[in-house]
Amino acid sequence: MNSDINWNDVIKKEARGINNEDFGEVQDIQGQFVLVQKGIVNKENFYIPKDLVESYDGYVLKFRFSEQELSQYYDEDPLAIRDSNSMEETTYEREANEEHVTSTTEERLDISKKSQENQATITKKPVTKTKTVEVSLTREEISIERRPPSGQTQAQSPIQSKKDIKIPLKREEVKVTKKPYVKEEVIIKKKEFTDSKEITGDVTS
Repeated sequence: MNSDINWNDVIKKEARGINNEDFGEVQDIQGQFVLVQKGIVNKENFYIPKDLVESYDGYVLKFRFSEQELSQYYDEDPLAIRDSNSMEETTYEREANEEHVTSTTEERLDISKKSQENQATITKKPVTKTKTVEVSLTREEISIERRPPSGQTQAQSPIQSKKDIKIPLKREEVKVTKKPYVKEEVIIKKKEFTDSKEITGDVTS
């Protein structure tokens, strides 16, 4: 029963709905209303009549309605109260110098940059080409010349019908060898470029 509840004890206790929904925290007791505050940044105030309290176990103040019905008790003005009979909102008159200050929040995009390292691989591969070089080669050949015998030439013995005369002949041949040499130098440089990128995100205010 509500009459058995120590209303001073429920302050700063959890408030929950009939389906154990989180209603926030009890902030104050104002007459026949329980002030419940929900949210961490954007805090919302709800003024709920005491007769809608179902139970209190010393830790949780439980109401007999669901979270879908909670919005009808929302009041952004903590000085406003509700009549428990008509449930219509009435407001106390304030003094001329009394002000209520509340704050609004807005999300901003927090952009940060991190360095990421990639690796570029440069591979040298041999390329085979066919190259033609013209080379001059020297060789010796035999030439035969016939002339009458001179007076000093005398036949010492009968000439045989067949006689082999061997004369060495020289000729040049091509010998190909391949030798690597430095053709050119390749210079590899790293150059830094800056690109502009648009970041789009949804923010709530």
